[in-house]
Amino acid sequence: MKPVSPLLGLGLLLAAGPTPAAGSRLAVEDARPLMLRALDAADGRAQGVLVGDSARSLAQHFQTSAPVLVDVVTLRHFSQPGCRRLQVTFRQEGVRLTGADLAGPRSLAFGINFCRDGQPPRSLE
Repeated sequence: MKPVSPLLGLGLLLAAGPTPAAGSRLAVEDARPLMLRALDAADGRAQGVLVGDSARSLAQHFQTSAPVLVDVVTLRHFSQPGCRRLQVTFRQEGVRLTGADLAGPRSLAFGINFCRDGQPPRSLE
């Protein structure tokens, strides 16, 4: 498993609203399986919870045992079959930042052009 990306760590510093419960989310070691599910989902959405080395590293770094929730939403369909613009959001409660007195919810959201083969679409049309 790869170490936690500095971008992910930095992004979790952003404040977020309340985090939904982990509930029946799919356990994943990274967002890719959820991105593939979102491509196939009728509503263009997929939800999961991060597990494995990345989740343990985040928990240790941010001093929280709260799950890292991952949500994927389709923003746009491209003309190339199996290709979409997706928004991927990581959320975690109880994140304690260096120098902060109180822990709180944090999130990171980013957009990605993604196709079933893992490549970006050939065209943005």
